[in-house]
Amino acid sequence: MVQKTDSDNDTGIIRQFNELKKKHPDAMLLFRRNSFYELYKQDAVKAAAVLAIEIADRILPDYKRPVKVASFPQSALDVYLPRLIRSGIRVAICDALDSPLKKKAGQDKAENNDRTIQNSTDMGKKKKEQGVQEAPDRTVENTVNVKPAREKKSKAKAETKAETGTDNEVKTEKKDGQKTEAAQERKPREPQMVTANGEKVTHGHAYQSTTNPADWYFTAKIDGQQLKPQKMDAADLAAYQNKEMTVPQLMERYYPTKLMPKVSEEAFRMPMEIAGPDGSITVNKFNVYKEKDEQRPDFGKYKFYVQVGDTNMSAVASRQDLNAYFDRVATPNQLIEKNFGERLHLKSAYEKYQLPEGVDPKSVRVAKDRNDNKWKVSVDLGEKGQTSRHEISFDDGYSLFKTKTATREQIAAKYLNTEITGMLAANTAKVEKTASMKM
Repeated sequence: MVQKTDSDNDTGIIRQFNELKKKHPDAMLLFRRNSFYELYKQDAVKAAAVLAIEIADRILPDYKRPVKVASFPQSALDVYLPRLIRSGIRVAICDALDSPLKKKAGQDKAENNDRTIQNSTDMGKKKKEQGVQEAPDRTVENTVNVKPAREKKSKAKAETKAETGTDNEVKTEKKDGQKTEAAQERKPREPQMVTANGEKVTHGHAYQSTTNPADWYFTAKIDGQQLKPQKMDAADLAAYQNKEMTVPQLMERYYPTKLMPKVSEEAFRMPMEIAGPDGSITVNKFNVYKEKDEQRPDFGKYKFYVQVGDTNMSAVASRQDLNAYFDRVATPNQLIEKNFGERLHLKSAYEKYQLPEGVDPKSVRVAKDRNDNKWKVSVDLGEKGQTSRHEISFDDGYSLFKTKTATREQIAAKYLNTEITGMLAANTAKVEKTASMKM
């Protein structure tokens, strides 16, 4: 005797799933049931991972064993379907069909109704014939009244049609009313966070690249405007999938300038004045452009351009500064000071340079090298050794000797901090090794 397999015993929705899965093994099947979309078995597991929705073991009708099921409301299809497609998944939307038992029950019920109607019609015909045979004297009278009776019947039909049409209009009005009420009851999407400027962040999510499945991107919308997707770090992706990192934290990580308070538009009006080493400096122009000269090493990069008096300067802009400029969260004054401060000999531009703790400022020496006639800086660390002699730029020399807006320690920190830190670390390791050998 041949034993039946599990697929032979499957009925209802699971049988439909198995049959369609055989035909379309590479597609994810979304079954529309009532007001939800449901996914089963391996599709449910995959969808739960991509969409970050819950998955549960449920016992479905006509199926005895628990099945993994993931579901979401039909109203969320516009959100989840693009995510699945962007993840490189083929999606098929299916309508769940009634099981064979339900179909058979429906057919039996329809046949019984047909028989009942037929029996009622036959009984009516028999009664009518009996009535005609029992009253032969009224034959002439009935023959005369045939036309009025037909007219009455036609009027009755017309009235019935009119009533039916009215009922249909009422039903249509009810349906339209229900749709309007449903539209009114449907609330707008709750924002995942609100920025310092009152802008609403929605649709924040991570998705997998279709061209390179190893890459994942994070994106969101601000007041309905789609943000440019940002490639995620592996650690951030794992934390987000494990629900250890929230959308506000990812926004802080990948779109920091979108969350900062905006500065006033008046701050961008030109010309403007900034404090210089010998008084105010007039800035006539400040903007961003893309380098088009193919002979330059920075071809194709975005650069800041500033015009100060008769002097024109440009510098490659970092991604953070570009975002700050376009999102209007940093003033031109701040960006000019950061990117051109040393060339303008601003005192504030050198304040960020400091020597490591423990280095004597008196050990810094700035002198002209007799071999090449260039100004160089070096630091004598005593027993720890002496650094190399590093050439300083014209602007730094001008700030040090002419405008006095930079100190020797700041110049040394700018050029030699990496070397000094390495020498100090090596000396510390040597001391620790000697101490361990004595023990």
